Amino acid sequence: MQRDGKYIYCIIASDYDINLGPIGVGGRGDLVSTIGFDGLCMVVSDHPLSRFVVNPANMLAHQKVIEEVMKEFRSILPIRFGTIAATPDEIRNLLNRRYSEFMELLRQFENKVELNVRGNWKNMGMIYKEIDKEHVELQKIRSDIENLQDEHERNLKIAEAGKLVELALVEKKEKEASRIIDAFRKSVFEFKHNKMTGDAMFMNTAFLVNSGREVEFDNIMFDLGARFDDRSDFVYTAPLPIFNFIDLKIFPEKWEL
Repeated sequence: MQRDGKYIYCIIASDYDINLGPIGVGGRGDLVSTIGFDGLCMVVSDHPLSRFVVNPANMLAHQKVIEEVMKEFRSILPIRFGTIAATPDEIRNLLNRRYSEFMELLRQFENKVELNVRGNWKNMGMIYKEIDKEHVELQKIRSDIENLQDEHERNLKIAEAGKLVELALVEKKEKEASRIIDAFRKSVFEFKHNKMTGDAMFMNTAFLVNSGREVEFDNIMFDLGARFDDRSDFVYTAPLPIFNFIDLKIFPEKWEL
């Protein structure tokens, strides 16, 4: 017989139980509720202990539950996707053992939300032309390639030029992202860069912001969009759980001392 554990979404401070309805991870319609200890709670739902599927639907469900909690609570500590406890008592024991740590983090991140900005260049041909103009060494190598008759030497020079362009593109992305981030520095507490995909993406950055300052952030994004309209596209997502600024690790083998 399949045994259920408790899938964990986040930690909140609450003196009362919450019920978010049948929106739990796993697609079974499991009820999302809380398990607490002395005003400190974990938001949980039932989930099989022996089987957990990593897929986009479950990842989205995990985030959606936390976003629902964010509508009611001003401070939330998101838990890493895929964390399951065996029993409610294990959760209460953990909350007891790490009570001071969790409460301090909840105070530290009260009224904080995460906003994400991704930037992509519209015209990579233009970007590569800029790189050519900015790097004298690259111009010289291209000139050498045109004058070389030996195919082997030409191939070596082409490979050298490719490496230089690759390095120059990384440098250009850093400079471009820095220009955008400078516009936000007075409005955010912290920012973190995330992995980028493709040559055209020059930034993928998470910002930690006080809840309530989203309008200020919106206005900055509008100005940046107008300023760089002929050059860049921006994708702006807000508000989100603070996944990039807190990484609570809860290992099942360490539930009990």
